[in-house]
Amino acid sequence: MEGFAYFLHLFHSGGLVMYPLLALSIFTVAIAIERFYYYRANRRDSKKFFTGVDHAIRDQQWDTAENFCRKFPTAISRIIASGLRHKDDEKAMKDAFNEQMTIESIAFRRYLDYLSAIVTIAPLLGLLGTVTGMISTFSVLDSGAGATAITGGVGEALIATASGLCVAIIAFCVYTYFDHQLDTIVTDTEKLCLTVVNARNAR
Repeated sequence: MEGFAYFLHLFHSGGLVMYPLLALSIFTVAIAIERFYYYRANRRDSKKFFTGVDHAIRDQQWDTAENFCRKFPTAISRIIASGLRHKDDEKAMKDAFNEQMTIESIAFRRYLDYLSAIVTIAPLLGLLGTVTGMISTFSVLDSGAGATAITGGVGEALIATASGLCVAIIAFCVYTYFDHQLDTIVTDTEKLCLTVVNARNAR
């Protein structure tokens, strides 16, 4: 309870910019939770899927590969299934892979641009809090108030700056994590697509 009271004290001491910073932090957490469940759902049993499709394709068991795509309904399986539907035409297969990869990549990148924007906006809001805090400090100096009133403005500036940086750091970490996850998914899927195309040419 004391910790919560201290947090509220800091929040109110940071000035008006703390409200948009709070909104940005909640938005960041919401995006992190939503993306976590989306990525987890679309990477479910991915190792088993990759291994099964790889073995089936190398053995020219195309029906088995298609069954694996139906058994593991994820973004990755949708990409592979789109190409397998055109296994008699190499160009059509590659086009299908590329088209579905683009569609799924857009879905994986959803909301990540917002995180990138928060990384930029949060420190600027903190800087704005710093400016307003210093303006408050100089106004107090002009009025001839005591040291306690002066430190209030300085405290507002420091708290706003620290809060802005904290929100930006959290948003950057979340963005980097999911961006790395996407790079891994794309790389692994491209390798499997190449395996399918090579197996098709080896028939």
